[in-house]
Amino acid sequence: MLSIIQAAGWPIWPLVACSILAMALIIERFLSLKTGKIAPPKLLDEALAVSRTSVPSPDVVRQLEQNSALGEVLASGFRALNSDPRCSEADLRASMESSGRAVAHRLERYLNALATIASAAPLLGLLGTVIGMIEIFGSQAPTAGGAPGGNPAQLAHGISVALYNTAFGLIVAIPALIFWRYFRGRVDEYLLTLELASERFARHLVQLRRA
Repeated sequence: MLSIIQAAGWPIWPLVACSILAMALIIERFLSLKTGKIAPPKLLDEALAVSRTSVPSPDVVRQLEQNSALGEVLASGFRALNSDPRCSEADLRASMESSGRAVAHRLERYLNALATIASAAPLLGLLGTVIGMIEIFGSQAPTAGGAPGGNPAQLAHGISVALYNTAFGLIVAIPALIFWRYFRGRVDEYLLTLELASERFARHLVQLRRA
């Protein structure tokens, strides 16, 4: 691998940096977008059960908030009722929607960076290709004495720079694009789950407020 990088010349170093960054972002998103950290399957039912007759204590609300992203959204509804037991339905929903927007922003963190790498890597590979072609044509230029040019070693180096950079750009871009699409779909699924759960929980809190 090191010999390939050396043969590709300096244009490949930005691609190496992009590949390292993309790998770090992919690992981070895999760790952050686990179901247990976002929307545990039984959490909504547990929150409904614990608040069947009254709003739970602040300690229980705090534990719920620290449980997961869904718990944070549900806890915002409890906090709205704790701060004002007679708050309007609009204020209650606004509080949960505000918390949901903050959660959605965290779920989408770094996805734009991964998409940028997927878009920029082929262009960086193309840049390396152009530089390699420039070296190829430069090696074929006539010499100062009018003799025909043609340095085989420089010609081979220019071709290797062009091909290695093109290939490496695609090697970086294709996985980055695949994982970006995968994480994008996963985030959209989580957001739908959070939206449905918060809507059901908001209706429950409205009934609890009227009790």
